[in-house]
Amino acid sequence: MTEKENLCGLRKKDFHTTVDGKQTELFILRNEKGYEVAVTNYGGAILAIMVPDKDGQIANVIQGHSNINDTINSAEQYLSTLIGRFGNRICKGRFTLGGKEYQLALNDGSNHLHGGLTAWNKKVWDAYQMNEQSVAMTLLSPYGEEGFTGEMRVTVEYTWTDDNELKIEYLATTNKKTIVNLTHHAFFSLTGLGNPTPTVDDLECEVNADFYLPIDATSIPTGEILKVEGTPFDFRTPKALGPAMNADDEQVKNGSGVDHNFVLNKKEFGELSFAARIADPNTGRTMECWTTEPGLQVYTGNFQSNYPINHGCTAQRRSAVCLEAQHFPDSPNRAYFPPVVLNPGERYRQTTIYKFGVKE
Repeated sequence: MTEKENLCGLRKKDFHTTVDGKQTELFILRNEKGYEVAVTNYGGAILAIMVPDKDGQIANVIQGHSNINDTINSAEQYLSTLIGRFGNRICKGRFTLGGKEYQLALNDGSNHLHGGLTAWNKKVWDAYQMNEQSVAMTLLSPYGEEGFTGEMRVTVEYTWTDDNELKIEYLATTNKKTIVNLTHHAFFSLTGLGNPTPTVDDLECEVNADFYLPIDATSIPTGEILKVEGTPFDFRTPKALGPAMNADDEQVKNGSGVDHNFVLNKKEFGELSFAARIADPNTGRTMECWTTEPGLQVYTGNFQSNYPINHGCTAQRRSAVCLEAQHFPDSPNRAYFPPVVLNPGERYRQTTIYKFGVKE
């Protein structure tokens, strides 16, 4: 299949530039059914996931950009990118490790968010396409980057299986005790993209969690772990996102919609298990999320603002949902949250799978 015949309509030459002396590239993964995933090594951004609906119509179900300049200058800096060193928020950007207090950049009001001002979503990763269905990306994060201690080496592998599963595997090591919380900030739009891209109000969502983390007005966890029962966050059985996003509820107001971490039901720590499922009632497309992580941040695009995305499409407010598998926000300041400390000689590992299908 030539570039002109790619389902995603993306061209390698449109993703060639140099950033900080490193070359950016486009990688297209294609499975035996002919469906595609397109990624770039700039921020590990996923640009396209081409899958069919109930009538066999193929569309892109993830928000991204059609060229490298738009990717670099995106109005949404985390649009479908890798997140590190620490996903989500850290209160006031401060934490104590080994008796020493560290101060990180404050890039979300009074808090630290998603690794800082020039985090991994803005880095050019070293990338190698291993075969038609897999690409590996590596990064060396130097000591002191964004205020974090330790030199960290990280590898992320994307594999697009013949069962329309996008498997993301993470591996990281450090030479000094540090903290780490990796995730991917994919913006999923199962209806397909448009101008504007439809909202996710009617999207059916199921989350395998009996508990969630309430937040304060700055989106920092209060420290409580509360039952979802009787709240807008009870997605234990599938229901549309619209009523939850618009509920007259203090927590919904604090997040400007759903932007909360769910405590996933696990039989044992680190097991690969079902986390969530979304289904679009119009196209019949579905997506399941499976992960080894203890938490899932569900974000309903509350701060999207009709900015341009792929091929002339636009992303209006709440036109995507993000299912970010991760450890809990502000974990370094909550000893009873699952630990995020990585020591020399240890390996951080994570596997998250997004499986696409059609509702039967």
